[in-house]
Amino acid sequence: MTGAMTGAMTGRTLVAGVGNVFLRDDAFGVEVVRLLAERPQPPGVQIRDYGIRGVHLVYELLNGYDLFVLVDAAPRGHAPGTVSVLEADLPEQDATGQALMDAHDMTPDAIFGLLSALGGRPGRSLVVACEPADVGAGMGLSEPVRDALPHAVRAVEEILAQGGPTGEGGGRDAEQADQGDRHRRGAGAGDRFAAGHQAVPRTS
Repeated sequence: MTGAMTGAMTGRTLVAGVGNVFLRDDAFGVEVVRLLAERPQPPGVQIRDYGIRGVHLVYELLNGYDLFVLVDAAPRGHAPGTVSVLEADLPEQDATGQALMDAHDMTPDAIFGLLSALGGRPGRSLVVACEPADVGAGMGLSEPVRDALPHAVRAVEEILAQGGPTGEGGGRDAEQADQGDRHRRGAGAGDRFAAGHQAVPRTS
């Protein structure tokens, strides 16, 4: 196997925004990476918009990354505009039982499920998710999701600066004051995306 397939350290990070710009708040991830691309980033960090090209994203991840950050709109039962930083649990390579995925299926579970089925395992995988208010047909983010953009940008940049989330009790006091109760961090075991299982929308 290649180093990418076995999880060899590469010193590379991929931040991928996904979503459909014609479904209102589903474009959240695309908008976040657009803003990130305009700002200086640490060496080795790639910021990319994958839109609805889920399979392309998965095959890019097979090239080997130490850190993968997926930015997406994901309904989890919170107030619209809530930004959450979640750890992604990838199953073992044979746990999914298949390596099939609709080319336009961009849910975190679908992406991580196919990645695991193909033998790809980034050093660490995180999801920066935003609770959508409206994913109906149309262009333009709803007000609460648009207001969440700077919070998500800041969350991603903190991840990149530290190599992962700060966890419970981490982060700076200024961040808590800036983002208020609409920014959730330090996901517990019940707040993880588990590839191969339906993790969104959250029902508990």
